[in-house]
Amino acid sequence: MGGVDEDEFEVKLGRIGDRKARRAKSYLRRVRQAAEKAGGSSKRASNFSGGRIGRGYAQGAVLAGRGRSKGQRRVVIKARIVRIKAGDPGAIRAHLRYVQRDGVTRDGEPGELYDTTSDRAEGKAFTERSAGDRHQFRFIVAPEDSAELSDLKPFIRDLMRQMESDLGTRLDWVAADHFNTGHPHSHIVLRGKGDDGQDLIIARDYIAHGLRARAADLITRELGPETEIEAARKLQQEVTAERFTRLDRAILRDGLNGVVELSARPKGDPVWKTARMGRLRTLERMGLAEEASPGRWRIDAGLEAKLRRMGERGDIIKTMHRELAAAGIARAAGSYTIFDPGQGSQRLVGRVVGEGFSDELRERRYVVLDGIDGRTHYAEIGSLSAGDEPPVRNTIVELRSRVAEPREIDRTIARIAAAHRGRYSEHLHHEFDRRASGEFVASHVRRLEAMRQEGIVSRLADGSWTVGDYLDRALQYENRQRSRNPVRLAVLSWQRLEDLPQAVGATWIDRQLVARTPEALGPGGMGAEVDVAMRARRQWLIEQGLAREQDGKLRYARDLLRTLEARELRQTAAEISVRTGLEHLEVKAGDNVSGVYRRMLTLNSGRYALIERSHDFALVPWRPVLERARGQLVTGSVGGEGISWSIGMKRGIGR
Repeated sequence: MGGVDEDEFEVKLGRIGDRKARRAKSYLRRVRQAAEKAGGSSKRASNFSGGRIGRGYAQGAVLAGRGRSKGQRRVVIKARIVRIKAGDPGAIRAHLRYVQRDGVTRDGEPGELYDTTSDRAEGKAFTERSAGDRHQFRFIVAPEDSAELSDLKPFIRDLMRQMESDLGTRLDWVAADHFNTGHPHSHIVLRGKGDDGQDLIIARDYIAHGLRARAADLITRELGPETEIEAARKLQQEVTAERFTRLDRAILRDGLNGVVELSARPKGDPVWKTARMGRLRTLERMGLAEEASPGRWRIDAGLEAKLRRMGERGDIIKTMHRELAAAGIARAAGSYTIFDPGQGSQRLVGRVVGEGFSDELRERRYVVLDGIDGRTHYAEIGSLSAGDEPPVRNTIVELRSRVAEPREIDRTIARIAAAHRGRYSEHLHHEFDRRASGEFVASHVRRLEAMRQEGIVSRLADGSWTVGDYLDRALQYENRQRSRNPVRLAVLSWQRLEDLPQAVGATWIDRQLVARTPEALGPGGMGAEVDVAMRARRQWLIEQGLAREQDGKLRYARDLLRTLEARELRQTAAEISVRTGLEHLEVKAGDNVSGVYRRMLTLNSGRYALIERSHDFALVPWRPVLERARGQLVTGSVGGEGISWSIGMKRGIGR
């Protein structure tokens, strides 16, 4: 959770997932319009903000102005309001899976949902109840002294009972406690419905101030008031902290035009004054403050931003050290680096040694890579969509910074649409390029479908698309994608590096051996490990008769990768045949394949789909689109660019 800062608070409104919601007016604008209908005038000057509209506005207003009393303990609360797409509870299920993920309890076990009465709440039932809700509230509650509580459940239940009293309605919620960071904290998921069945609207003042004040009162009552010794100890820790602290906020508040004047005989709390003086000396050593004359300090104009960046970097270094230690890998701290996708086109290859959430509220992820360049890299990869897999430890991956620009596929759509008054269809595409395969055209349709879900293009009843000035829309879509996912992650090998030298199949190492321009390897770290693995793989290929030494050079068999892939597929197919009694059906370019999609197989050569029929089965390259058809009939046409799939076709099984 990082450093605790009681004044940090930001309410996040989740991305709206449907066109109607995107076209809806802002909450504040609707509130102002309602006020005007009640007799107000938009022309009259007003400081009305809408912050107190909703349940709990009175309590929020009172608690917001109360201030922090002496001895009161601090609690950080982060909140996000998430729109729920009508008829699609997938986002709810995904978030509940996230809060129950492995390794979040004190014992490293998966998290358990609980609610007001049960220590084991049923996530499926909560999801079903929430399916018709317009929105959902998500909170992270982190008491500063949470480590002193043996169990967070009683505190959270007391907080939610107090919230019910303040809002005047029963609340339907579930929570899970996390102990996998330096600050134990709780995730609360609250339905957006009151006990009257109406949409639950909570005043912004209550979310921003009231809830935190109630939590602070409860934790203070539970642990007792903060003693002067505790307060002094916490303040002293902030004196040398390499992050933005309460002391820094006070210094900026007291400063005028970047200058702070210290009285020769300071009044007030001597502990606080001493800590502030110590903080100024620390900032001086950091180059962020300068004593222009005795008692007169000049403060760097970028103090807050620079300290926040230092804090973030410190948290990242701690994360990298923790992940490497957990993986049993020793790397010098001097090799740590941060992958910055914003600095042009960046590319990185390495082994995943750790992954997690850099922002738990928005579920934005990070990955730590042991790079083949010999360095250890931390990279923010953003949010995953519902169908994406999180990075898997020990896999070898490639990271590329996402560049926001239209793709070649977009330029093709734009050319077709420009000739047909802003419209695109599969029929028009085939007329435009009669050599285009069905799979190639289908890839353009998938691109448009992804953009339709963002409300950028429209699909007509006849299956054609209205795309308008398409390249501008494609750029808009790419900018959104870059904001959500600044990095593209591709898996190069699902197997561990140490398993590749003796592996059957076309491995990542084999692709490096025959590549015209193989990856550059660093002299240490994973780079050295890859070099050892490549030497062992060369020897294995020689033993298998797939490579030979000639004129001092190693010559590889023709079509090495295809030969290795065919060997692995034959071996895998034979094992399936023995287990199922079905015959293996080989599929070649130009064939049609149909059957029931059973499952995905992860092999050394890549991922394959098992397509089963009455008496035989086929192994074909897997694509994510098949996962939503598991156990269903699928039909595919094998072409040069891949397989074009039709799902759920009502037809007999045949070739």
